[in-house]
Amino acid sequence: MSRQSNFRDPVPTSKSRNDRPQSSGESEKGMWSSMLDSVARGKKLPEKDLVVLGGTPDTQKELLEILSSDAPKRPQDRHKRKPVIANEFALGYTYQDVLDADQEDILARLSIYFLPESSPTFAPLLKPLFTPQSIPETLLIILLDWSEPWRWVRQIKNWITMIRDITSSLGDAPTESMERTMKEWQQRKRGISAYDTGSTGNEGSVTLPLSQGEWDEPLGLPLCVVCHGADKVDALEVEHGWKEEEFDFVLQFLRTILMKHGASLIYTSTSSPNSLPTLIHSTLGIHSQLKKQTLKHNVIDRDKILVPPKWDSWGKIRVLREGFDVEGTSSGWSIDIEASVSTAANGDTETNDAEPDSSTSPKGAVLPTYESTIPNPHAYSSSQLSNPGIETSTPTNQAFLTTQLEILEKLKAEEEAAAASSERDPNSSTFSNATNKPHDERVNEHIGPVQVNMGGIQVDADDMLKKLRSRKEGAEGDSRTPEANTEKANKSPDDMKRENEALNSFFAGLMKRGASGTPRGTPAKRDASRDSSGTPSKKAAARD
Repeated sequence: MSRQSNFRDPVPTSKSRNDRPQSSGESEKGMWSSMLDSVARGKKLPEKDLVVLGGTPDTQKELLEILSSDAPKRPQDRHKRKPVIANEFALGYTYQDVLDADQEDILARLSIYFLPESSPTFAPLLKPLFTPQSIPETLLIILLDWSEPWRWVRQIKNWITMIRDITSSLGDAPTESMERTMKEWQQRKRGISAYDTGSTGNEGSVTLPLSQGEWDEPLGLPLCVVCHGADKVDALEVEHGWKEEEFDFVLQFLRTILMKHGASLIYTSTSSPNSLPTLIHSTLGIHSQLKKQTLKHNVIDRDKILVPPKWDSWGKIRVLREGFDVEGTSSGWSIDIEASVSTAANGDTETNDAEPDSSTSPKGAVLPTYESTIPNPHAYSSSQLSNPGIETSTPTNQAFLTTQLEILEKLKAEEEAAAASSERDPNSSTFSNATNKPHDERVNEHIGPVQVNMGGIQVDADDMLKKLRSRKEGAEGDSRTPEANTEKANKSPDDMKRENEALNSFFAGLMKRGASGTPRGTPAKRDASRDSSGTPSKKAAARD
């Protein structure tokens, strides 16, 4: 009987509408429902929130691919449809299941939110995500792109200003939750043992004092800065002339300002594996019981940088390269943050694309220092642009052709006026004089004199022809005007003609002797028909 009574009604019963006791089927149904509810509550998935700030839809998708690349794939998920990424509008959303190493158990479910712009008008979209229950399970990610590292510090400042504006407007309960979360983070043991063992940070933790410049500006939420596209560093070196000094300056600057917020830093790319999944999972407290997760810092390889939270210090930053002002950068960043918060409170906002203005920057600010050291190669100064802005106006086709027609008509009128003036005064223009020259003379001016070697004598053929032509023209002219030259007037035209023919035959003989192969500069051989006295020989006389 006792066995039956115990089995009959293990849960408290309630009276029905007819005040009848429950049947055995109804009692069994209530028993199994309570058992299933208790098992479901015991196996409820831990929910974690990941808020991604910045980036484009393409870089956000690549970030999700990196996160999912570390997760093992179950056979039953092969044909399963992937969650849709809704990141086309203001606030995007998707989710991911974090699997254990045995590919069977789900360790946690990540709810991932995307916000591409740091405009204050989007702040109300993030505010409902920060509740007292979700704050300890939330991680902020600022997504930067290696295609524009000169904008990084300004983007980080705008996002931090927006987050501080949101957290300052929350109620008392969320504020207390953020204080507890930050206190727990600050009390964690320095190093990577908490990530290796998978502990929550409370068991066996050692409280160490904060180092100089660490957690000076807490946000109330864990922060991770992801610089995506690290495979573009070679393009910066080739196209923009970056050297190791520029890469080290960027790294030292980021590490200094992120220490003040207790943030971590990592460089990622889709072409090479990285530790981003391990960093995010360990920060959110997602640990596998089968696979040990390790985080190893790396500040040497410029495309694989990893700075875990609570690892960095001013001494480690100075070691990277001498000459960097760590103290000034840290204090100046606090001034920049306070100035941006007061500006946002007054309603004066600035966008990510705004260029720095050193005249309006507060004294001691470091943002102009960074942007002057790492300038934007595509930016133009205001003095080079009549209307400094991103919009330009272009005329229509008809308006452009009309202006070109006016220019052509003006040039045509100038040419006609120049031609008319040259006709009135031929000596007024050197160009007109040059164009009026015969074609042969203009060609000869470009070619130059022609030298001919005749019998070892260099003769200017053009000069000789000019002299012959002038003598011939002079002879003909003297026959018409004998008074032009008294010396030539005493000679008859026949005499002048004979002299010209003699000169022509002389030069023709020289050319014939030079062409026949006689050595230049040597006298020709005597005629064999004449003897040494110049009289014909006996053989020649016999032939005659």
